[in-house]
Amino acid sequence: MCVALLTYADLSARLNISREAARSLARRRRLPRSRSEDGKALVSVDLAELRYTPRPRRARRADPIVDSMARIEAVKTEAFKAEIARLEDVATAYRAVFERERERADRLAVELQQAAAETTAANAWAARLEDEVTALRSDRRPGGTIAGYAARRLGHLAASIVKADRAASR
Repeated sequence: MCVALLTYADLSARLNISREAARSLARRRRLPRSRSEDGKALVSVDLAELRYTPRPRRARRADPIVDSMARIEAVKTEAFKAEIARLEDVATAYRAVFERERERADRLAVELQQAAAETTAANAWAARLEDEVTALRSDRRPGGTIAGYAARRLGHLAASIVKADRAASR
């Protein structure tokens, strides 16, 4: 009878099992245990009597419900990925439309500002021409000839009309 004091690590090395399996084996067989000076557990083992062969591990049987749920989740994941890709394509298309419309709106805003400036200038010219026409109709200078002054004013009016026409055609 050869009794040896072994730690769980030594016992697991001799039996080619894990440390926890060696500890569990010592408990099941009710092998005497004690503490060493460094605080480790020591197990008294008669190696001649201890006949232990580890059982081969059995694979766990797969649960069909878990397998089917995993397949369903995989299909759902693929469907969601496809939907995300489709939505990203739609968002890209909408973004392109948005950019195009924004550029169009910017061009229209510039055209509107130009039209507003031209309208303001045309209104100013029209007011000036109306003032000159009013002045021609009602101008009676005392002691002067109406015809000479009116002709001069009419010349200025014609020049103003030509100038306004040239400015409008630009």
